[in-house]
Amino acid sequence: MTDPVRQRRARWARAAKAGQRLGYLCYAVATVAFFAGLIGEFTAGTVRLVEIGLIGGSVLLAPSILVTYMVKAAEKDDLEHGR
Repeated sequence: MTDPVRQRRARWARAAKAGQRLGYLCYAVATVAFFAGLIGEFTAGTVRLVEIGLIGGSVLLAPSILVTYMVKAAEKDDLEHGR
């Protein structure tokens, strides 16, 4: 791949994929912490872990999903216009 635009787009796609993985991991940690607190007891640390997981997941996941759709749309547009 020698086209600099496609190379840059591929870097954005890799970054978005990593962001999605980290975002979903944050949500998984928050979910596990929540149910651990529900089964056991909600300590301040458990609540903090749930908060950090939900906030971190939201901050990472939303932009990553948008970037993924933008990269896919740009690739589709290039194919449709023969670029």
